[in-house]
Formats: sequence, C-alpha cells, structure tokens
Amino acid sequence: MHAIRSGIRGFAGVSLIALAVSAAPALAAPRMADDVPAPASAALPAPGAIVSGRVYDATGVALPGARVVVEGTGAQATTNLQGEFTVAAPDAVGEVTLLIDYLGRPPVTRTVTTAERGSAVSFTLPAAGTNADGSGTDIVVTGASLLDNTARALNQQRSADNTITVISADAIGRFPDPNIAEALQRAPGVGIERDQGEGRYINVRGAPSEFSAISVDGIQIPSVDPTTRAVDLDTLPSDIVANLEVTKSLLPYQDADSIAGAVNITTRSAFDRKGFALTGMAGASYNQFGKGSDYRGSGAVSDTFGADRQFGLLLSGSYSRTHRRPDNVENTWSQTPAGLRVTETLFKDYDTKRTRMAGTGAFEWRPSDATRMWVRGTYARFEDDEFRDRIGILWSEGTLQAGSTDRAATWANTRIEKQVRHRKQVNQIWSATGGFEQRLGEGTIRGDVAYSETSQTYPRRDELLFRSTLRPTLSYDFANANLPSYSLFTGNQHLQTGTYAFRENTYRSNTTKNDELTVAVRMDLPVGDLTFSSGGKYRERHINADEERFRDRRASAAPSQTLAGFLSDEDSRNFDYDLGKRIDTGLADAYFDATKAASERRLPQSLTADYTAEEQILGMFGMGKYVSGGTTLIAGLRVETTNFQSQAPIVSRTGVVSTASGKSGYVDFFPNLTLRQAFTPNLILRAALSRAINRPNFPQLAPRVLETTEGNTVRVEFGAPGLDPTMSNNADAGLEYYIRPLGLIAVNGFYKDLTDYRYTVNSTGVYQGLPAIFSRPVNAREGKLYGVEVNWQQQLSFLPGLLGGFGVFANYTYTKGDAQFDVAYAGRSRFALPGQSKHMWNASVFYERGPVNLRVAYTKRSDYLDEINADNPALDLYWEGRGQLDVTGSVQLTKGINLFAEGKNLTNSAGVRYFGERYRTYEYEKFGYTLFGGVRVKL
Repeated sequence: MHAIRSGIRGFAGVSLIALAVSAAPALAAPRMADDVPAPASAALPAPGAIVSGRVYDATGVALPGARVVVEGTGAQATTNLQGEFTVAAPDAVGEVTLLIDYLGRPPVTRTVTTAERGSAVSFTLPAAGTNADGSGTDIVVTGASLLDNTARALNQQRSADNTITVISADAIGRFPDPNIAEALQRAPGVGIERDQGEGRYINVRGAPSEFSAISVDGIQIPSVDPTTRAVDLDTLPSDIVANLEVTKSLLPYQDADSIAGAVNITTRSAFDRKGFALTGMAGASYNQFGKGSDYRGSGAVSDTFGADRQFGLLLSGSYSRTHRRPDNVENTWSQTPAGLRVTETLFKDYDTKRTRMAGTGAFEWRPSDATRMWVRGTYARFEDDEFRDRIGILWSEGTLQAGSTDRAATWANTRIEKQVRHRKQVNQIWSATGGFEQRLGEGTIRGDVAYSETSQTYPRRDELLFRSTLRPTLSYDFANANLPSYSLFTGNQHLQTGTYAFRENTYRSNTTKNDELTVAVRMDLPVGDLTFSSGGKYRERHINADEERFRDRRASAAPSQTLAGFLSDEDSRNFDYDLGKRIDTGLADAYFDATKAASERRLPQSLTADYTAEEQILGMFGMGKYVSGGTTLIAGLRVETTNFQSQAPIVSRTGVVSTASGKSGYVDFFPNLTLRQAFTPNLILRAALSRAINRPNFPQLAPRVLETTEGNTVRVEFGAPGLDPTMSNNADAGLEYYIRPLGLIAVNGFYKDLTDYRYTVNSTGVYQGLPAIFSRPVNAREGKLYGVEVNWQQQLSFLPGLLGGFGVFANYTYTKGDAQFDVAYAGRSRFALPGQSKHMWNASVFYERGPVNLRVAYTKRSDYLDEINADNPALDLYWEGRGQLDVTGSVQLTKGINLFAEGKNLTNSAGVRYFGERYRTYEYEKFGYTLFGGVRVKL
C-alpha cells in the first residue's frame, strides 16, 4: 500500500512539474505576495503597451487597492500595498488618460504623456473631504485618521478576486489591541480564545483554531505550542504589522490547509511611503488587577535611497510589559453514586509578568518597475513569568454525606493543600525570506525561499506542595454559580499553618522546536482576456518535543523551614476568598534552586511526553483567470502530496523502553471555481466553490501516551497514528456594496461539507491505579458548518454639521454545524463543533472631526463547546459567551504628534467554563479593566 501511495504521489508531482515547466515562458503579471491581491488587468496588447506608476496621498503614503482605469478602453488594474500598478494601454506610445478611483477620496484623472511612458508615473490623490481641484474642507487629520485607514482596507477588499477582510496597521492602532489575536477579533466572523484575558487563538467562522493557517509575508509560520498547529497569536504584537488580511475563500495558488480562513500578516516596507519615514508610540497603563507597572512602546524607521531611490531599508521594533494578578477558581465535577458532584476545588492566585518584544527588518531593491528583490526578517519573543499560590480542597479524598444535591454537598474527612508554583514560559518565532519578482514582456515570474523557526521552552515549571494534617468536614453551595460559598472560609482551617507538612516538590522542563523550509515559484502568462498561472511550493517541517519530569516526596527533600517560614506579609486573595498569606517568591525560588538537582526523575513520564515528527508537503497548481468587463472568472486545480513520519518512546509495564513509529502519506486534489461580478465598480458579487484540508495536530499523530496531573486530576492523552485529515468542500457567496464617500454593506454566506472531522473525546478510567480522564482523537464520518456574515461600515457624512463626524462599524456572524460519528458515545452520535459560537458580533461608534477621534466598541460571542465527554453529556465542557467594552480616544496636537487614551474590558467581563449546565462552573476568572495612555509620533 505504501508503494502504491508513493507511486501516486510521484506521478502527481511529475505531472504538475511538467505543467509548471510548460508554462515557464508564460510569465504574467502579478501578485506582490502569495496572499496579497495583484492588479487585475484586462486584455493586454502588444509588448511595451503598458503604463506603470504609483499612487500616494498628500503625505507620500502609498494607497493600496486604488482602481486605475485607462479611459476609452476599459482596461484597468489595482494598486498593491506599495501603491504600484501596471495597466494595459492601447498603444506602445502616445498619451494615455488614467482615472484613479479610490474610496474615501474624489476621483482623479491624469494624462500620461509619451515622454512619461518609459518610467513609473507618480500620482498624488487629494485628501479626503476635498474636491478634485483641491478646494473644500479637509476634515481628516493627515496620518492619524481612522477614515483614511478604513479606506485603505475597503479599497483592498473591493479590488480582491475572492472574499477577504483587511485590517490596516493604523486602524489596529485605533483599538486597544496589543497582539494580533486581539486585532483580528474586530473582523467579521472572527472570535478569539483567551488566556488570562488576552487573546491567544482565533476561531474563524466557527471553526477550530487550527483550521486557519497563519502566514507572515505570505510564508506560513509553524506553531510554538507542541499540542496544536494553531499559532499562538499573543506572541506577535500588533504594532509591527502593515496589514492583516483574512482570506475566507481560497484561490488555487494558496496553501490548501485553511478550511476556515487564511490569515496573512504583512510587515512594513520602506516603499510604503516616499522617502524617509519615522513612526513611534509609547505609553503606560493601569490594570484593575495589576501592579501598575505596565508599559508599551514601538517604533519604525525607513528610507529609500540610491540614484533613483531604488533601494529601501526598514527597521521596526516593539516592546511591552504587563504585571497582572487575575483571580481564578476551578471546580472539577465528577460522576459519583449520588450523581454529579464537585470532587476538587482549586483557588489560584496569580502574579504574572508578561513581556513581548519583536522586530522586523527589510532590505529591498527595485532597479526598475519590472524588477524587484527583497530580503525580510521577523522576530518575536513572548515571556510569561508567573508565580501562583494555590489552595486546594480535595473533596474526593473524603466521604460524601447524605442529603447532597447537584448544587450543594457536604463531605467528611476532606483534605486541604497549599502550593506555590513558579512557571516561566518563553515562546519565540523568527522567519527570514528572500525573493524576487521579474516582469518579462507582459508576464511575471516570482520566486521565494523562506525559513521559519519557532520554539516554546519552560525554563521553570517548579512546584512545592504542602498538605494539612487536618481532615475537616466541609461543604459547598453553588446557589451563586460564579462565586459559590465554601464552609472552609468560615472555619478557616486552611489558615492553620502549623498543620501543614511537606508533601512533594515537582519539576518539569519542556522544549519544543519547530522549523519549516519553504521554496515557492509562480509564473503567469496573459493571453488576450485570459491569464494562465502555474507554480509550486515545497514545505518541509520538523518538530522535536522533549520533556523532563521530576518529583520528590522523600523526607530529605523537605525544606528546612515550615510553611509559616515561607510566608510573606502580603495577603493572598481570590475574589472575596481569603487564602491567607502569599508564599515569599524569593524563598520559594531559593528552595527550588537548592533541591532541583536532587529531585527524582519520573519514569516513564519523562520519556512518554517526547516525540519527533517530520512533514513534507509538495503543492502544485494551475489556474486560468478570465477578465471581461466587470466579470472575473477563475478556474484551477491544486494538488498537494503529504508525507508524515513520527517517532515516540514507549515504555512497557516492565520498564522496557522502545521506539514506536508512525507513517502516513496521501495525495489530495483541490479544484477551485471563483466568480467576481462587478455590476458597478461598487456593487460586487462573489461566489466560489473550493476544497480545503486540515491535517491532524502533530501529537495526535505521534504514537505516544502522555499523563499529566493537576491537583488530584489525572489526564492521559493518547496519540492515533491512523488519524485522517479533515477535508472540506466549500461554497461561498456574497454581495458587497461600497458606499460613497466611504462605507460598506455586505452579506456573505458559506457552507462547508466536512469529512473526517476530528474530535478529542474524553472518557474515564483507571491509570496506574488512579482514576483518570482519557483523551483520544477520533474522526467523525461527516459534518457540516454553515453560516452568514453581515457587515456594515459607514462614515455618516450625510448628517448635518458636526454630526457628520459620526460613523458606524458593525458586523454579525451566525454559524451552526455538527458532525456525525459511526458509533454512539453515551447514546449520542452527533455533536456540535468545538470552537463554534452560534452568534458573534461587533458594534462600534466612532467620531472623527478635526483633531479629535473617539471610538466606543463592544465585541461579543456566544457559548461554544470546548471538549466532549464520551461517558456523560453532562460533563461536556463549554466556554461561556463573553462580551467586552473598549473605548479609545485621541487628539492630534501637531501634524506628527498624537496623544491617545484607551480603556479595555471596561465591563470587567469574566472568563467562564462550565460542564453541561451553567451552574456547574468549572473555571471562573476575572482579569480587570485596563487604562492605557500615551503618545504617537508619525513623521
């Protein structure tokens, strides 16, 4: 079977290489990056009959997405991120009149003379609010306008062949969004998953986070987390980017592993504006649950130089630091003979310092408008340094008393624990890419080589646990599901520090490294109304996950001082629960450093957590693009071959260590048909039929068994080397109307027909003599996901006087879906999709007039499934829907200096997870509101 698969893969690869080679002379025009729309030009005449140029605003900032029309012929193109265009002209010589159509600004016509035909022509559009002759009142602050940056996004969306959502860099700055995940939550159909209040992963159109590939400058970056393909977007600060683009319907040249939507993060270029540019931001913040030492700063400098300013150099950097103390309580519910009861409660008092630093660099050479070369690099580092004091009640160590209910119970002979943990997590992402784009005649060839590497390490995962000798009778009452009452805080048995004795120390070190090499080529050939394109991409990824675990319960490991000797004079509180005194962090670290080397290595856990994996993906595509009048029709086929190998240590019950291997290989075909029908330049219909894939997460394919313990809860995760990738046949359709002077009303619907949808199913059992939760990945035979997005953005300039400064941003997304198993779990064979909120919406009102900019924004998503319990539907784990209110405001002091202030999570909304019913609260956490203020500079 493996030989047959290899033969099929080889045949497919050779066939597609032949297709690409045959099209090599067919070099056509343009895309600036894999995920950045290129000019869509009409039929091109004889070689040399083209006009190229750049479009800027009055400050020299490039305007992407502008429609450039050759009057009298209907030939047109759109500008790229650097404002560049190439458009067909009727003759190789002679004057040409161009119309520049850009939402948010009046149209401009310009005659290009014969003498100007040999070089790129520069166009400067008047500011928003002025007439074509320059008269009128400019109501927008140059360089700081939310309207200007909204216009950048909407013009790019309008000109795209497929369905995309664009968020420009300065528009990101109008929200209090410190990382990429937070910025993306403003887009239609995008929800976020949070960690301690900060966005980490995204759910696009109700799909799991790993269903969306993340790229930087068109090159995919691997995840830092060993458990998932989803990229931790809290590692990437939002202030190093130029553009965020969410592609919701793929085209054949794009990687197929984005069932929900592909996100491309575009970094800045020196050619984003004319000449020298300097931008910066600095500010400080206050958090309700913090320590008042939060600050953030960023800066970017760029310039073009050389005889014809053909060279461009850009450097940017960002740094932020926060110090937060979120409150957290967790309750584990389990099945008992009396029914579902709380069997463990953990009160977690966090003291967390988070730092982010990132930088980008780009060197570009553009000796002519037909040639460009570049080298770019990106680096990001995220550090989470956390101390956590924890009080634990182990109810299940005792005996459940008669008369308990599903909301209140009394347990005799319970156990109380106090623990301190110091955990330091470091995520790093860096990538480097080099490439070229060359226009040959009327065609283009583009090549890219990129290397990216991510890592996640835990320099510290140190824990010290004390256990009380008291075995009290305790009770709980969930009349208030958010903050239940516990009799422990009446009797205060946990405050009797003299009853605690050393129980154990535990140490863990984790290192995960991902690296990926990418080589890509694309060629295009325009022939009349058609453009033929072909190309290929090879991706090779390696992952190595290594973990060491230690635990020592020997008397020799006990600290020299008692628990009381470890305590500081600082109170430890969670909400209104008095947890006593915090453990002194310096004393805890001194103990950890003194005993770590002597702690006993845990086996087999130090081996069974490890795995290595390697994946090679070869993708080849061919497509044709037909453009006539307002109709654009794209048809194509992408073929991807996948080879995957993994290895993991296995330990027998007798302690014998061996290595298990897993292999898989397959070929997949991804046909595509995309229609863009512009009834007018501002009324556009888009429809697409496509196919996409999501490959299983690496640890799901690795043949390993991993045990983890939190408190008294043991979880065992199993790999499944035979797991199949999830496939999706997609249908997308939408109608967009772009409102003059600046706005959008859009409706987009989608349907995804899923096969082999992947679930993680939990069940209960016994592992090494202890009750445990077993987690296994399984494929569901079939499934579906469908929904609709409604989007309205508009500057209400038709209102009289000062009211004309108001505007609205609002979007709503409805999604629904499920998947069907061949076998039933606890009587159920059909399940909702994890990560899928039925309702998601954003609503904001802004006001912009003169130097003042104000914005009030609210974002909300409804409940969604997190994990399935195969034994008991009442133990399915859900995230409660969450809403958040944010406010921003700024004032322009001078042309280049802007003062701003923002408030984030002003509603102090909680993060909540629950089992089955809302009153069975598993986790209740609050993060507090944040007030941030500072200054922006743009020169």
